[in-house]
Amino acid sequence: MAKSKKLRTTKKVATPKKKTAAKAPKKDKELIPFLREIAVGAGKILMKHFRKPIKIQKKEGAGIVTEADHRSEEYLLAQIKKNFPDSEIVTEETGLHKKEGSKYRWIMDPLDGTSNFAHGFPWFCVSIGVEVHGELVAGVIYHPCLDELFWAEKGKGAFLWDKSGKKRIAVSKTTKIEDAMLGTGFYYFKGMELTAEVERFGRMSEKARAVRRPGAAALDMAYVACGRFDGFWERGLSAWDVAAGFVLISEAGGRVSDYAGGLATVAGAEVLASNGVIHDDISHILLT
Repeated sequence: MAKSKKLRTTKKVATPKKKTAAKAPKKDKELIPFLREIAVGAGKILMKHFRKPIKIQKKEGAGIVTEADHRSEEYLLAQIKKNFPDSEIVTEETGLHKKEGSKYRWIMDPLDGTSNFAHGFPWFCVSIGVEVHGELVAGVIYHPCLDELFWAEKGKGAFLWDKSGKKRIAVSKTTKIEDAMLGTGFYYFKGMELTAEVERFGRMSEKARAVRRPGAAALDMAYVACGRFDGFWERGLSAWDVAAGFVLISEAGGRVSDYAGGLATVAGAEVLASNGVIHDDISHILLT
């Protein structure tokens, strides 16, 4: 009887697993379109609460904060962290959101003009300035009541988007202080400091055609950039009040300094902004 041959089994060779390609890091969105988008988005949130019953709290030190401030800030923080993860953020209500070695630093006020907002007075805005590697390069200010969007990028000019469309903006051509309309604001000063502020206001009112104190510094600075105000001054401001305005005014052809005409920084104690032509005149009156 023939011996049966043993069947040879073929040994299966494991197929090497394909290496999954590493996902490319998420690319940041274009900065200016994104800035415009989130400023308008935050403004829509503010308008949902405007002139409606709203919770108001007193802040420690001075000022007030509303539910609208918080909702606007939450929206902005979420959008920035999602689309620009390599970011440090400084915001009025929750302070510094620190990130070591970050490329971007966002300086924002989710609602500038909170007291106006709380009283139903339509002069408030969303203000966002952006630093890239420590240099202030872009800013946006949105006035939701008039649906006016101001923005600027370093080296590329300043612009306004309103119901008539997009237009390039520039500071006024006013050459004489007696022909000028100026804006200002008083911080939460009392006592002697308030007296000094009122005295400055009085001296300027004697010289200028008109002085206005609407109550939202960022929006006042946007008005300098587009030529509606010829100049603006105020003390006691914070970085989120002025960062966007600095870029707007510089790109619109204006000048920003301290009261004495020296270098102004977002961390400075005082700001003087103008069309440049009457800057020294305003400075002289402030320091008299």
